[in-house]
Amino acid sequence: METKRSNFSGNFGFVMAAAGSAVGLGNIWRFPYLAAKHGGGAFLLVYIIMALTFGFSLLTTEIAIGRKTKQGPLTAYGVMNKKFGFLGYFAWIVPVMILPYYCAIGGWVLKYLIAFVTGGRSAAAADGYFTGHITSLASPIIWLVVFVAMTAFVVYNGVEKGIEKYSKILMPILIVLIIGIGIFSLFLSHTDESGVTRTGLQGLAIYVKPDFSGMTAGGFLSLLMDAIGQLFYSISVAMGIMIAYGSYVKKDTSMMKSINQIEFFDTLVAFLAGLMIVPAVFCFMGTEGMSAGPGLMFISLPKIFDAMGIVGTIVGILFFVMVTFAAVTSSVSVMEAIVSGIMDKWHLPRKKTTIMVTIYALVIGIVVCLGYNLLYFEYTLPNGSVAQILDIMDYISNSILMPVVALITCILVGYFCKPKTIIDEVTSDGSKFGRKTLYIVMIKYVMPVIFVVLLLQAMGILKLG
Repeated sequence: METKRSNFSGNFGFVMAAAGSAVGLGNIWRFPYLAAKHGGGAFLLVYIIMALTFGFSLLTTEIAIGRKTKQGPLTAYGVMNKKFGFLGYFAWIVPVMILPYYCAIGGWVLKYLIAFVTGGRSAAAADGYFTGHITSLASPIIWLVVFVAMTAFVVYNGVEKGIEKYSKILMPILIVLIIGIGIFSLFLSHTDESGVTRTGLQGLAIYVKPDFSGMTAGGFLSLLMDAIGQLFYSISVAMGIMIAYGSYVKKDTSMMKSINQIEFFDTLVAFLAGLMIVPAVFCFMGTEGMSAGPGLMFISLPKIFDAMGIVGTIVGILFFVMVTFAAVTSSVSVMEAIVSGIMDKWHLPRKKTTIMVTIYALVIGIVVCLGYNLLYFEYTLPNGSVAQILDIMDYISNSILMPVVALITCILVGYFCKPKTIIDEVTSDGSKFGRKTLYIVMIKYVMPVIFVVLLLQAMGILKLG
């Protein structure tokens, strides 16, 4: 049993681990798709403003709660205020639900990486390749097992020798790869069958230039809610992760400096992901291709890589290596939130807890994989979308539980513990609390309203757009 709590060795290790958690599949396929959906630069502008206000407030709150209590998500809220102990279970259930299906998607990424490495570029670009993979019986399960094993290996080795060590290696490589592929995308040029030539730089203009023309009030509200929803994915809040990571931060670490750096990395990578994908998709598929949505990464991009010829094989390999790194660092943080919660609540040793959580991830992950073949069904969610097992788990965790956790956290900090508790924790190392007034206004008044709107939207009660 662990008697002494593990810690990150310093600021850099913590920032890389937290940024690794933030930079995941959501940044790489969801951000570019939403940017394309909402007029490119208009979404980008609103997202950056939301990151500096909304994202900053939630991130600060959760890291401060973790460091103050030195507890994982299951028990931290109860330490803050006994009446809010139940919130720990809500927050902990989110990663419990996310881990199995995230690992299933991670397995899909590995499948594509191996396809490109083994010369299967054209096969991966063929119509029906993705559907053929996820509906087959054995292949998705095999890759799920490999991905879960990679995740478990890092968590099993602990905070400093596992999470911090591998984050310090993977994150810098990931950022270099994203920048490299992003620059490559800008200089692409493609002439389609009708003789129209499009360039990556034209795609860049669509991506960064705000276009509010023809946008209605409902359309802007829809953009705003999508930007906030994306922030949940991006900065790993309302799922216990940042509380767990915050609990490993030493008291002499400058929290405000760390939070600013995490914000910067997350926003930079989200921007670069769009820079990498939007110009390439526009170049080969025009504006229509950018509305591909969730299929962007597994259907549209392989077709683009195939159209590049032999260069596309190299770019495709680099792209899926980068996506694999992003997926692993995020799934590590999701598993760690579950593991740290169990360790703090029931005082079990890390290695035993990690094995238990790994078995759980495999069993439920297999059920998720079977949801596209043996256990296939269609269910219409309250928000109108048609769902399978993976979509239902994603809907409950991301659209319902995360806004609920965030809303009750705002009530706890805003009206019971008071914002001063968080501000005092952040400034305990002698640093100043930037955006102090903004933080108080956001946590007490603005964010609770936003979370209620998000919940009403998710439940189909409020229609936007």
